Amino acid sequence: MIPWLAGRPAFPPVDCALAKPNGLLAAGGELSPHWLLEAYRHGIFPWFSDGEPILWWSPAPRLVLLPGDIRISRSLRKRLRRGEFEVRLDTAFAEVVAGCAAPRSGSAGTWITTAMQAAYGVMHELGYAHSVECWQAGELVGGLYGMAVGRVFFGESMFARVTDASKVALAHLARLLELSDYAVIDCQMTTAHLQSLGAREISRADFSACLARWTREGAPPCKWTSDAIAALAWD
Repeated sequence: MIPWLAGRPAFPPVDCALAKPNGLLAAGGELSPHWLLEAYRHGIFPWFSDGEPILWWSPAPRLVLLPGDIRISRSLRKRLRRGEFEVRLDTAFAEVVAGCAAPRSGSAGTWITTAMQAAYGVMHELGYAHSVECWQAGELVGGLYGMAVGRVFFGESMFARVTDASKVALAHLARLLELSDYAVIDCQMTTAHLQSLGAREISRADFSACLARWTREGAPPCKWTSDAIAALAWD
């Protein structure tokens, strides 16, 4: 059994999370900014489908990517040098989230529900949630979004309508965060794709210890501007 949360965001210790399903910690609560910030600062995130209560997770091990450790293949580096995409920050947040929520081949549904889209839209307006967008000929063709709290970026989802668009977005994000002194990108659940890009697993205890420091450091929340990535070089 997992606890039902109500009233205020008082999450149980993350080491109480279930092993099966991996990381399920609690249910209930709200998707308000106060709840979401308290959750992320403790390595907890919401993940549920339509018709379910809000479910809160803290999986173990945790997949993370150090910004300077991203692996950029030779072919991707060539694409970055050619500037095949116009990369922007925070100019189409809702559209990126909708792109991530769109049906995908082999998937029966999405966890990015209408309620989730609205909640992260509020966090975007508050300067916590951000999008990295890839454009071609004035059309949004890929990108990613996530939450920035302190010196940690919590990646939520990415999508691509053109080959390598999401990888280009991630490469720009990692370079931007490295230059901005961010400590880590949280990738949440382990996937072979993210591991191939340099992400690695750490224990829940190590991740929690890092968050205790890193989410309390760094610049205050604000909107990101595309000027921050305009001068990035891909030698």
